[in-house]
Amino acid sequence: MHSRPLIVLLSILLFSPVLSGCIGDDVLDGVMPQLKGIPGGLTMACLTDSHDKMVLEIDYEAGYKPETSSTDLLKQRIGEVCSFSKGISLEFTETDFADVGTWSADDVREQGWANKQVEPTNGKTLRWQLIFPAETNDDDNVLGVAVDASTIAIFGESVDGAAGFLNRPSAEDVENSVIVHEAGHLLGLVNLVYTSPADHEASDKPGHSNNEDSVMYWAIESVTVANFISGDLPNEFDQDDKDDLAGMAAGTIEVSSQI
Repeated sequence: MHSRPLIVLLSILLFSPVLSGCIGDDVLDGVMPQLKGIPGGLTMACLTDSHDKMVLEIDYEAGYKPETSSTDLLKQRIGEVCSFSKGISLEFTETDFADVGTWSADDVREQGWANKQVEPTNGKTLRWQLIFPAETNDDDNVLGVAVDASTIAIFGESVDGAAGFLNRPSAEDVENSVIVHEAGHLLGLVNLVYTSPADHEASDKPGHSNNEDSVMYWAIESVTVANFISGDLPNEFDQDDKDDLAGMAAGTIEVSSQI
């Protein structure tokens, strides 16, 4: 796969690192309230045959429903690495989240769990929740965040603002990539609940890929995504990502922190 050209603006490089927010600072600090797990805590529930169905619960505020292309792509990407005999379905609910201003990881977790329709593991059904609030993250460079084993937030206003010059990439392109990226964290990528035999974790961006052709690349969930001047954002897992997932599924890569 060819390498896509990048222009990284000096002003953005001068920012303090922003990508820790995409996983949740408390996760990276080793602190997780209650028993909701960490991103990757339900990896094996997805990769093995312990569940025969997956439901993606999409809770969104008015005006922030995700693009159909994003949710269809998410189903496709999960289906490429996880097998559910009864398939993957989507449930959309327009939701009036509490007015919390800018959202911290704790806010995402609290509002997510307050609005979950069903527990993440319900019989043979695995449920992941994606919430789309009207407000932004408390770090407005962050486009999405995974806060526990089953909860993701995508900040639509920030996604819209991350569109590139001349709409390349478009806000829809950005959302497509960010939604798959955050789901990748729920799958444990990169090195959240395992240690990869491949050296593909970015040394200065924990939990993210160093390969710009991977959807897990560190820039995908921040405003720096607009600097992919080709307009062709990665929206799929690269071979190292897929090998990690296959190794975990096969039992050749040890997995921790499962709930």
